[in-house]
Amino acid sequence: MHVIAAALVLLVAALHLYFLALEMFLWTRPLGLKTFRNTPEKAEATRVLAANQGLYNGFLAAGLVYGVATGSREFCLFFLACVVVAGLYGAYSVNKRIFFVQALPALLAIAAVSMA
Repeated sequence: MHVIAAALVLLVAALHLYFLALEMFLWTRPLGLKTFRNTPEKAEATRVLAANQGLYNGFLAAGLVYGVATGSREFCLFFLACVVVAGLYGAYSVNKRIFFVQALPALLAIAAVSMA
């Protein structure tokens, strides 16, 4: 895999590890509250759901890292497609910013992997 493609895939993986940390460990802390524009009460009420989301983000990151580590273009493309679908759904159902934070980096990585 080309270095630029691998770097973009790893960037998407790093973003998802960050999302994991925000959702699993920082959801009720000031950074999590600010990032997701939550009140402490709402964050506490949704803490378990957020942790579950964070776990799934960790699975996406693991799949992307595995794809780069093994040089599997198909594995990378599959997990990047999963990220795009999640980002599009989040942009539709929660906030349009999610497209730019989650789906767009994955789309750029898909383009790079496809051209590599």
